[in-house]
Amino acid sequence: MTLKNHIPFIGALFIALLLFSCNRTVSEGKIRIGFSQAMTNDDWRRSMNNAMQLQASLNPDIELTIKDADYDVQRQIEQLEELISEKPDIIIVSPIQSKPITPVVQKAMDQGIPILVVDRKTQNQKYTAYLGADNIEVGRTAAKEIISSNTKDSIRIIEIKGLSGSSPAEERSIGFNQMIDQYGSARVVATIEGDWEKESIQKPLRSLYSGTVNADYIFAHNDRMAVGAWEVLRDMGLEDEVEIIGVDGLSGPNGGIQAVKDGILKATVLYPTGGNEAIKLALRILNKESVPKNNILSTTVINDVNADIMKNQYDRINEQQHNIEQQITAIKDLEDRYYAQNNLLKIVMALSSIILALALYSIYSIFTIRKKNRQLQLTNEKITVQRNQIEKIAEEVKASNDAKLNFFTGLSHEFKTPITLIISAIESLHETARDKGGKMMNELELIHNNSNRLLRLINQLLDFRKVEDRKFTLRASKTNLYKFSENIINDFKREAKKRNIRFKLTSNNEALEVFIDRNLMDKVYFNLLSNAFKFTPDNGKIEINIEDDADGNTVNIRFKDSGIGIPENDMDQVFQAFFKGSNNRKSSSGIGLHLSKEFVEMHKGSIEVKSVRGSEFTVTLYKGQAHFDENEIITEHDLIDTSIIDFTSEHLVDDNYLIQAPSDEAEKYTVLIVEDNRDLAAFLKNKLQLEYDIHLSDGTDAVEKALETIPDIVLCDVNLPGKTGFEICEILKKDLRTSHIPTVILTALGDQDSYVRGLQSGADLYLTKPFSYSILVQSIKSLLYNREKLRYYYTSNIHHIEDTDSFGNIEQQFIGKLNTLINENLGNSDFSVENLAESLNISRVQLYRKVKAMMGISISDYIGNLRLEKAKSMLEKTSLTISEIAYSNGFSSPNYFSTAFKGKYGKSPASFRKSS
Repeated sequence: MTLKNHIPFIGALFIALLLFSCNRTVSEGKIRIGFSQAMTNDDWRRSMNNAMQLQASLNPDIELTIKDADYDVQRQIEQLEELISEKPDIIIVSPIQSKPITPVVQKAMDQGIPILVVDRKTQNQKYTAYLGADNIEVGRTAAKEIISSNTKDSIRIIEIKGLSGSSPAEERSIGFNQMIDQYGSARVVATIEGDWEKESIQKPLRSLYSGTVNADYIFAHNDRMAVGAWEVLRDMGLEDEVEIIGVDGLSGPNGGIQAVKDGILKATVLYPTGGNEAIKLALRILNKESVPKNNILSTTVINDVNADIMKNQYDRINEQQHNIEQQITAIKDLEDRYYAQNNLLKIVMALSSIILALALYSIYSIFTIRKKNRQLQLTNEKITVQRNQIEKIAEEVKASNDAKLNFFTGLSHEFKTPITLIISAIESLHETARDKGGKMMNELELIHNNSNRLLRLINQLLDFRKVEDRKFTLRASKTNLYKFSENIINDFKREAKKRNIRFKLTSNNEALEVFIDRNLMDKVYFNLLSNAFKFTPDNGKIEINIEDDADGNTVNIRFKDSGIGIPENDMDQVFQAFFKGSNNRKSSSGIGLHLSKEFVEMHKGSIEVKSVRGSEFTVTLYKGQAHFDENEIITEHDLIDTSIIDFTSEHLVDDNYLIQAPSDEAEKYTVLIVEDNRDLAAFLKNKLQLEYDIHLSDGTDAVEKALETIPDIVLCDVNLPGKTGFEICEILKKDLRTSHIPTVILTALGDQDSYVRGLQSGADLYLTKPFSYSILVQSIKSLLYNREKLRYYYTSNIHHIEDTDSFGNIEQQFIGKLNTLINENLGNSDFSVENLAESLNISRVQLYRKVKAMMGISISDYIGNLRLEKAKSMLEKTSLTISEIAYSNGFSSPNYFSTAFKGKYGKSPASFRKSS
């Protein structure tokens, strides 16, 4: 290759080196100034920054870096540390607070970096120079303005101070109070500490004026807090009674000068930002000129006298600054144009290789800019997505907390019913152990079954925590799946027989062996079968079908029932922890299906659900052991707790056993038991039917059963399918037909709110589970005894009960209305019980049962007694004939009247009249 061929490369290298050399020289000649600004959320600070940037732009060698601490002291310290590490030529700092910033300023000075402190001072004077207005003089000037403009004998002032710990706040307060103390008739009646923002002082100021504090003047350490004070006074209608003095005197629509012109402020003390002076002073320090330690900016008062003048001056200054900025921009454009033309000349002088290189570089720059723009766009989208995710997570956390709370509440309810059964059964065994003999096997079974149920509930809670903490270790062993399933379903066969549920197990390969963890799979079976039996009605059907895919590597176990099914909109959430279906009215912990899914997936299998005329859960497992790790396989399988007592001996009787045969000779009280737990309902029925006629309801037809039977007493649970026990009790107590029936609430809800709710619903007694059976029996007897006393009162005061609500008692009103209707129709022999029931808007049977329950006599006898009582009174007080009295009281004939009268009072009507 010849020299001529090297010329393009050499020329390009020369030009590149020349440009690099020029750029490096310019960079080395730059004056780097770092500025740590306290905050930029107000116009005064922004004005300071703009002035600095404008002044710096006039000198092309100045490289100004502004860091905003945003009112965060720790952040300002970190920013100053960053500036120190960058080693600028000089650091300008406006401290948020004096004391915390002092050490880092001292550190910069120790490293030889000059420090120019503006606006606010540090705790000591270990800095190069200070620039700012004399804040003590600012406070004095404000005080002088108040004193000079006042015409009253005494002046009451409220001082609103700036951020505690900042030098302007402390010095302005010192200067202000010095001048006020010299003027004897002026005094500061209250002081408020703010943080320079108006919101920080409005509530304390409103509290002062809501009390006994009043003032003639308010001195605020800056205009923002002064305007905030005026807003409070305006809201309270006091803006014309108090003069306000502020500090800053900024121009612009939100500045102090405009506030003075608008009459919001009486005056404002000009506090110059000193932004351009700071840059000038920094250059003087860098040029080693003699600079005073304290450089004080002049200040003045702006009031309604000079506000227009000051505004015009600032407007001109701003206009000039705007012109300067335009000129600077134009100069920069010219400079850019010059350098562009200069570079273009160099490029033209260069060879074609340089043109190609610059073209490639331009293309690269375009793609780089596009890429960065795209990255910014993606970053913004990512931030938006993250924000939405955070909001969603927050909602999910709240929902999860609520669900967990409901879970533990529901779980405690699940615990209490078995405990009640255990305690009650034990009491029964204790009382009747000598007499029952073999018949005690039923109660022993009840204790054992509910103990196991309670143990499974507790284990389920522990399993849930283990699953959450990922602490389960799979222990799979080879197992005959059909025999394993057959052993488990034996626990449910008696329940199926009791409820006439068709329950069967089928398989197309009874010899199939798979590797499973027997303990975990036992829990899966138990949860799925428990759900099936819980939601399948009597006379329904439950099937388990094991289907071996002979051509594949899986086995499907299908659990199918004819229960209430699962709503389609709940299908996706069935296996979520704490979920309860929208059609589920039964108590549930909400973790059984969640644990089942976790256990199946630990076997590397899957579980699915579909609902068509019931529910069908399909568990899919892999055959063989290749899908397990070596440490998950054991040669000897774990033992499953199958300690089941055999209750099928010849001594076992059915669920309807009795301690002794009930007697039909005496009429019994009627008890309606509303309870959805079959075991507890059966237990109470078996124990109580010796003394009472028992009717049962699972809660779905409780009100209908009560209206049908009109029982003497109702025992009612709270958590029921459909209506709650509170709602049922409230309905019965408000219905005329059933309002007299005593109601006992039996529930696991033991909190105060539930107890109050029970009493508000009208319950006569509130017993919490586990309850003592003997207490329950005695409570029933006491309520019935009290009902008998009330019955005696009604029958003994037939004439004295009127249709009134003075007692607020629905039974009292019923008896009063009943008596009124009978008395109005005493002379009508055609007035029948049917007519009376129709007038009371109830059926004849319900009227009979209600009167019988309340009075102890039939409605016919009750009407007859009223007629005889009225006739007796007429024999004593009137001169009517016996026939007239008989007909006027509805007797069909005088002979029948005489017979009935003598049967009740032992004398004929004629004899009674003579004796009286």
